[in-house]
Amino acid sequence: MRGGGPQVARSRSGLKGIVAMLGAITNTFTNCFKIPELKSRIWFTLALLGICRLIAYVRIPGLDGAALSKFFESQTQGGASVLGLYSLFTGGALEHCAVGALSIMPYISATIIIQLLTAVIPQLSKLAREEGGRAKIIQYGRYLTVVLCLVQGTAMTIGWERPESVFGQGIGRLVLYSDDWIWWYRIQTVLILTTGTMLLMWLGEQITERGIGNGVSLVITIGIVARLPRGVTALGDMFFPAGGVEGKNIGHAIALILLLVGVIAGVIAMTQAQRKIPVQYAQRAVGRKVYSGGTSFMPLRVNYAGVMPIIFAQAILMFPEKILLFLGRSFDVKLFADIARHLAEGALLYMALYGLMILFFSYFWVATQFNELQIADDLKKNGGYIPGVRPGQATSDYLHNAMSRITLAGAVFLTVIAIIPIWLAQKLEIPYDVAQFFGGTSMLITVGVMLDTMRQVESHLLMRHYDGFLKKGRLRGRF
Repeated sequence: MRGGGPQVARSRSGLKGIVAMLGAITNTFTNCFKIPELKSRIWFTLALLGICRLIAYVRIPGLDGAALSKFFESQTQGGASVLGLYSLFTGGALEHCAVGALSIMPYISATIIIQLLTAVIPQLSKLAREEGGRAKIIQYGRYLTVVLCLVQGTAMTIGWERPESVFGQGIGRLVLYSDDWIWWYRIQTVLILTTGTMLLMWLGEQITERGIGNGVSLVITIGIVARLPRGVTALGDMFFPAGGVEGKNIGHAIALILLLVGVIAGVIAMTQAQRKIPVQYAQRAVGRKVYSGGTSFMPLRVNYAGVMPIIFAQAILMFPEKILLFLGRSFDVKLFADIARHLAEGALLYMALYGLMILFFSYFWVATQFNELQIADDLKKNGGYIPGVRPGQATSDYLHNAMSRITLAGAVFLTVIAIIPIWLAQKLEIPYDVAQFFGGTSMLITVGVMLDTMRQVESHLLMRHYDGFLKKGRLRGRF
């Protein structure tokens, strides 16, 4: 009894700590609804996200969305395919032939294109630094979104018109119009898809302005989280299968729980990880005003590229297998079929190329978005310098070398996170609806957006002298 006393005491103290933590979290959420402005922002955000989910279920007239939904449900590894990944970002709108089938992805694509063009076109780079220039660039992004919606909407309209060539055999006809009305179907579907995306874009901007969190990111996140019930159902079928088949045991459940906790902890740590570069500002006089010097720091994010390298790598590797399979079947060339087999998801060559592409695109994104020359020039103009480093070119070289080293750590982390769902689905035969929540783009986007939203909620609470989610330290933003 005496030997077990300290163990019992430690277990009780640990239990009290967990209870206290849960009580603090509950108290924090209660405080969120004590502040009128924050309360209204939260309800406004939830209402608009509800509208976004409604858009993902309202079907386009003239299409048999029920048949396509049934076909997607019959695909056991549908989440790992090109269309399965796209359906993940649309929150299931694609498989329902819904108004929001294009989702907000054309706006995301347009924003990325504008960011890359700003880094390589001097005129856009100069416009971005001018007063009011950022608003013009955002406007250009909206115009480009409309163009992308029309192009992608046309492709999706034709895809629904010829479903077996896009989705596979056995799906049947989706278009309910007769051939005499086919052009009416095409025009109305493209316009409805474009309108749906622009409506989602507007709702996202309204959430950012009047709600809580980044609206566009939340629209994507709510679509990913909407797949959670399907994942829970697949998880239940995995442990309690029908037909007397033996399911997974308790050991698998414990391993999955530990893996999920580890992945979430790793994503949180790497999302917020940063290297602080000390910056010293000298005393300077501007006109009659004298600005005193001081010490600050420049945060360099370890995972600077975010989820973009994984998306780029997946987008590129999705097509070679399909193209080689088509060529092999069309021209009866065995070599093409063999290469396509090695490029299938889960194959050794695929995994190697996947990892190398994530590394490449991590450095590519940093090279295009992190302008060390501009940062060094701005520091020099404001009288700032890094201790031990000369201003100008030496500072630029120092920042370049520091960013290159920490980018390697971020790229390796992204590679591991991206491979986990593939490894679970291909090697351990875990349903993809379950595996997708253990890493990859789903986990990175969801955790990152939740951290960003919690940071904004915390700032509202601290302004009104309420305790936030953390008693010590602060949640750092992602941007």
